[in-house]
Parts: sequence; structure tokens; C-alpha cells
Amino acid sequence: MPAFDDPHHWDTVAQHYEKTAHPFTGLYAQAAIERVPLTADSRVLDVAAGTGALALIAARTGAYVVATDFSPAMVARIAAANVPNIEPLVMDGQALALEDGSFDAVFSIFGVVMFPDWRKGLAEMARVTRPGGYGVIATWQDRGAATFLLLGQIRQKLFPERDGMTMPDAIRALSNPDALARELTTAGYRAPHVEHVTRDFALDLDALAEPDTLFGMSPDWTSLSDAEKAAVVREVRTMAGDRTILPVPSTALIAVARR
Repeated sequence: MPAFDDPHHWDTVAQHYEKTAHPFTGLYAQAAIERVPLTADSRVLDVAAGTGALALIAARTGAYVVATDFSPAMVARIAAANVPNIEPLVMDGQALALEDGSFDAVFSIFGVVMFPDWRKGLAEMARVTRPGGYGVIATWQDRGAATFLLLGQIRQKLFPERDGMTMPDAIRALSNPDALARELTTAGYRAPHVEHVTRDFALDLDALAEPDTLFGMSPDWTSLSDAEKAAVVREVRTMAGDRTILPVPSTALIAVARR
């Protein structure tokens, strides 16, 4: 089983994910929320919620939010926030134990696109969205984002003969806006609108003292020797020059569709 398909993998990285990935994915969650009219009367579902970047932002509108993830440790981090209008549930997004048409807006921010059966995940999202409600997907472009993107670029420069990591099937399939719109329509949504959204990942050079905390989730890092890892760190420092923060522009596609 690939690591990304294993809930135990996500259990082991949940606290680290909350500190490092959550603030960055929250930038795109905020962009997604801004594209959907939510009120205190709205029912919102966050599929593959991770540590709750989208759920926590949605809850600030007063909406009732159900946050699901297949990783118990991720769900536990959401529960630890103790937000009264968030209901955190351990649940497989490929088989949601939720009623048809029961949500006004259903989001998945870089979640469904990690599923082995991502088309089933999209169809499940559409199934539980009420007629006239919204479905919102965020996906990375083909080479990923943040440290994954930076590491891939550096590997290509330093070790051009080495193959890079293979992105999940959905990310490769949905990197094109037309393809993303087409798959949302096939899943049961209509009139999808897809936008490119770019945000900077702020890489703190101090974190290079423990580079595993930056790059350790990527096979592009774990497959390197100690000497090659050291070369990557030197390259990052060279790229940063005299800056203490290296911005890594990262582009996602955010799609909003109606049911």
C-alpha cells in the first residue's frame, strides 16, 4: 500500500502536519471559502480534512461543519481544537456514511485527490451535496507545491539522471483545468468554474538545521543518500542568498461547481 493511501502513515505525521502543512494549506482553504456563500444556517462537509484547515475557517462563519478523515490521529487534532460547531468524524471519503443531499457545501482541499479511487470520492461528494449546493475541490498542479515542488526542482538540477517521485493519479489527471471541470461534471456537479490560485510557501532557513522536518514526507528526500541530502541543503541556502525566508510560489487549481 502506498504511504499516502495508509491511514497509519498520516497518524504518524499528524502533529508535524498540523505545524507545517496546515498553515500553508489554510491559505488555499481561505481562498476556497471566499468563493462560496456560507451563513450560520449552512451545513458544510470537509472531506479528507487533515488537521482541519478548511473546517476551522468554515466554522468561523457560524456554519455547522462536519470534518471527516480516515486518519484517527488527524481527526483527533481537529477534536482537540474544541470548536463547538465542528463535528469531527473518522470516515473514508470513498464511502461516506452520510445521507444524500445533506450538505449545502462540500469541500475537499487537497484531500480527495489523494484517494486511490478519487472518482468515487468526487461522486460521494456530489451525492451528499444538496441540489443547488456547492462542491469545491483544490488540487495541486502536476509537480506539487511547497517543499515537494522545491525538492523536485533541486533534484532535477543536481541529479538529472534520477527519476523523481510519482504524483498521485488524480493530481496528474486533474492538473488541467478542462480535465478537472470534466471530472466534476461526470461526478454529478454542473457549471464548474476553475481558477489558478498561487500562494508563497515561506521556507524558514532556520528549519534547514533539521531538514527531515521540511522534506521528510517526500520520497524525493528519503531516497537520497546523506551526501545527496547535504547537497540539497546547500542548494537551498544558495537559492536563498542573504534572505532568512525563501518564498516558494505554489499554484493550485480551485474548482467550484453546483449540484
